Amino acid sequence: MPLRAPLLCFVFACSLLSSGALAADASEPADDACALASRPLRAPDLQVPFDIVDGRIYLQVQVNGRGPFRFAVDTGASGIGRADSRLATTLDLLLHGQATTSDGVSSASVQTVRIDSLALGAVVRRDVEVITRDYNAHNAPEAAFMGILGRGFFGDGLLVIDYPRRMLSFSRTQQLPTQGPNVLRYEQAFRVPVRIGREQVLGQLDTGANVSFVLPRVLYDTVSARPLEAAGRSRLTNSQVEAQRATVQGPIEIGQLRLADVEVRVSAKYPELLIGAHALQQAVVLIDQRARAVAICR
Repeated sequence: MPLRAPLLCFVFACSLLSSGALAADASEPADDACALASRPLRAPDLQVPFDIVDGRIYLQVQVNGRGPFRFAVDTGASGIGRADSRLATTLDLLLHGQATTSDGVSSASVQTVRIDSLALGAVVRRDVEVITRDYNAHNAPEAAFMGILGRGFFGDGLLVIDYPRRMLSFSRTQQLPTQGPNVLRYEQAFRVPVRIGREQVLGQLDTGANVSFVLPRVLYDTVSARPLEAAGRSRLTNSQVEAQRATVQGPIEIGQLRLADVEVRVSAKYPELLIGAHALQQAVVLIDQRARAVAICR
């Protein structure tokens, strides 16, 4: 399965808030971002269950009033979304234009299609232009999907992904605080602080990557002296890179999440630390693009 940028996914290993809440608990500081995960949402715009296959989130989406179609939710994907070539064929979507996509290593020119409406429950995006290509050429049948919801789909509200309960919610009326306990601010989506042992770096939060972590070789050499094992070539959206694997003792800390003895992928060509879906399976992830803030809660 490709490691994509926008959709990052490795071939080799290739939530809603717990019913819980964005209302502040009187026993907790009002500005504690993770306190928002402890009470039921107040009138959410959206609250839907999702399936998980190899760490990736799948749910049902209506396209142009038809479907439902299986879509992946990918915080590593910019824009509103993506349309697999099978979806474009099924719905007779006409080619609209061209765009450029980067996988972090190389760029490529891709085609786009126009979609009249893209609906996840009551949340509807209209008249959107999305990239189309074959996203399933290297996917196992159980991991196939017809499209992707990118971070832009959730850009005007609070997105909450509760991995343990497999629930996703979205609210335009509630939001993360911009500072305080457990608030992870970012400048570039979604690069958040990560501590590996004594090193603190930025890592890209990518729910579309079916790995725990991908480390650039220079970072791996800083945080671990353990030998690397060959992991073959890893397929990105536009290219392939040689990858290796190893276990990092850590601890690796992101917000409230603390992981030790984690298997990671290492690439000399990949430019930044990637936080993939497998690292998040015990977390509640809250993302508010209006506040440019993220919370990773247990």
